Amino acid sequence: MMMTTMDRIRLRSIFGPTVALLFLGGCMVGPKYHPPAATVQAPPISYKEVPTQSPNSGDWKIADPKDAMLRGKWWEVFNEPELNALEEQLNIDNQNIKQAFENFMEARTLVTQARAQLYPTLGVAPSYQHSRASANIGNSSGSNSSNAGQQSSLSTLPFEASWEPDLWGKVRNTIHQAQYNAQLSAADLENEKLTEQASLAVFFFELRGQDAVQQIFDVTVESDKQSVELTRARFETGVDSELAFVEAQNALQNAEAASTNLAIARAQFEHAIAVLIGVPPSSFSIPMKPLNAAPPTIPVGVPAQLLERRPDIAAAERNMAAANAQIGIATAAYYPNLTISAQAGFESSALKNLFQWPSRFWSVGPSISETLFDAGLRRASVNQFVAVYDSNVAGYRQTVLTAFQQVEDSMAAVRILSREIQQQEDAVRSAQRFLELTRARYDTGVDQYLNVLVAQTTLLNDQQQLASLRTQAMTASVQLIEALGGGWDRSQLPTPAQVSERVTKSEIESQNPH
Repeated sequence: MMMTTMDRIRLRSIFGPTVALLFLGGCMVGPKYHPPAATVQAPPISYKEVPTQSPNSGDWKIADPKDAMLRGKWWEVFNEPELNALEEQLNIDNQNIKQAFENFMEARTLVTQARAQLYPTLGVAPSYQHSRASANIGNSSGSNSSNAGQQSSLSTLPFEASWEPDLWGKVRNTIHQAQYNAQLSAADLENEKLTEQASLAVFFFELRGQDAVQQIFDVTVESDKQSVELTRARFETGVDSELAFVEAQNALQNAEAASTNLAIARAQFEHAIAVLIGVPPSSFSIPMKPLNAAPPTIPVGVPAQLLERRPDIAAAERNMAAANAQIGIATAAYYPNLTISAQAGFESSALKNLFQWPSRFWSVGPSISETLFDAGLRRASVNQFVAVYDSNVAGYRQTVLTAFQQVEDSMAAVRILSREIQQQEDAVRSAQRFLELTRARYDTGVDQYLNVLVAQTTLLNDQQQLASLRTQAMTASVQLIEALGGGWDRSQLPTPAQVSERVTKSEIESQNPH
């Protein structure tokens, strides 16, 4: 039952050189990853569009530099309880977020698959064969063979093992690539969350803006109805002409039609919000409430902080790291592959003797393979992935530049809209005074009703423009927060060790509570 001396000598002769080779090998080929500079030129020290406190700067101000950046639930800065509730529901039921989460879960399983290549594979392949030799097979003299027509049985129970040591880092680079891709997927998930959250906030304020315009038209329609009754009475008593009565009627009819048309946009915004929070539009509604809030104070920080706060920048950087690991995988193809395989088990022609010690058999040995000629295939593969890496570097820098642009655009929009709102408020006050004066002159018979109609139209247009500007200012604030990365920062990105952990059932259930 014990291994013989000759068996031990054979094993030592096989495993001795193999173990020595493993200790001498195990290096990592390919370039070591170092994150490149985010921009070709040094990033700016401060943003260009930061408002200066001058008479023309408007009401909008940025937070004091000592104030912390937004964290976590950034939408709470707007102090809208209804928006807060919708955002919480979106984070649970939005299907695009669920899809991005499942993509992240898939990416994590690929890390586990890559890590499995570090270890041997074990297998068993039991078999049983019963055969009968042909009776018509003979030797050259024509006589039958001694085993012609005989039957035989063969039972085998082999256990097989195979292992390919990671001498050149191919497997380790594959693991790193899978880890970086999983981190990329995690950043994509956060970017999807931010996009959906910002879209919900924009739709919410657009809907509230429509409610503000609706309120303006409701007041206008009531005022126009009173004008119709006034001109009717004046016409019927002969004080005024029928022309004034018809003009008042036409103004009322146009206001009513425009007021009815507002319901289209409001319904569409309401439906869009319903889809974002994962409910059918037919079962969702938001009560009417005109927008009357001003944009909140938003801490913008400095450009250097943006590199740590945008999930799309983090994703682009992890994409470069994964491409760099792929170069190492391709470079490993230049070096030989070592495979150690072993087989042991039991074999017997009689099933009852299968597990007896004399029925044992075994074999073990290494094999080395090396490609001697491939017509430049490996060189072309390495060059391919070097080009992919360089392309990803350019994409990363473009993502950074685009992020700077989006922040500057949004800051400019908020700053300019703040000043424009002040100017439009002045225009509304002037239009109101214009209407008061023309109505007084009409009541005393100095002017025709046409002048009143012009003043009413001017006031309505100015009020609509003011409501539109206030809506734009709120949505621009949301877009500024989105451009700044919301409440996320790179410290929340899972580490390679964290994405390598086994996916648990509780993690999946936490994303799918229903």
